[in-house]
Amino acid sequence: MYEFIKYEKEAPYAIITVIRPKVMNAMNNALVEEFAQAFKEAENDDEVRALILTGEGEKAFMAGADIKEVQARDFVLGRKQTRRRQEVLNMLPEMPKPVIAAINGFALGAGLETALACTLRIASTNAKLGAPEVNLGIIPGDGATQRLPRMIGFGRAMEMVLTARMVDAEEAYRIGLVNKVVPLENLMEEAKKMAGSIINKSPLAIQYAKEAVNRSMEVGIYEGMAHESYLHALACASEDKKEGVAAFLEKRKAEYKGK
Repeated sequence: MYEFIKYEKEAPYAIITVIRPKVMNAMNNALVEEFAQAFKEAENDDEVRALILTGEGEKAFMAGADIKEVQARDFVLGRKQTRRRQEVLNMLPEMPKPVIAAINGFALGAGLETALACTLRIASTNAKLGAPEVNLGIIPGDGATQRLPRMIGFGRAMEMVLTARMVDAEEAYRIGLVNKVVPLENLMEEAKKMAGSIINKSPLAIQYAKEAVNRSMEVGIYEGMAHESYLHALACASEDKKEGVAAFLEKRKAEYKGK
């Protein structure tokens, strides 16, 4: 079904692994289309409560875009391909389920941009992250100039983009680029553990909370608080809210239905 990714369903998780090890899991146009299909598959499967995204091997999550395809880009292809990649990667923050990037090694260029689109990021100790596009006479095109400053601040993002400097896992954690750093051998276990700490909550609450936080980066604070209030009210009208409050008062584990 897929050539460049492996899609594994281990309910309540789905795991997408990029499998282009000869080019350090670099993103090509065919991979983008497989991503689109796999993201939709995970979103539409009610048994999947969280998605984990990683790369095959110990060297790279995704080490940028396929350089041969970049070489072939002119104005028309550059615009067409980056807009399509933005569209596909936007599926991750818009997904009502948490998406965790398990960054196993290099996450550069398109790989960094893929990780930035995820809900949370866990890095292995050997991970290196960067936006090296200016070294090729171009700039990021799949979202880094927009998502990176929102995540780590204007100054740090500007430095990473203009100098093309890579940051190691510890610095990435210090500046808020990743949420956790673990040994490589523990990476997938920790990704599942993090996902597990989320998916035992109400699916509707997680969906609404994710939407509210995402929108906070796009609108003014008063518009954002108004949107938050509506989402809170929507959660209050759910069966999950009734169950959650009842379970708390009765000192038992909640049984959420996502309704």
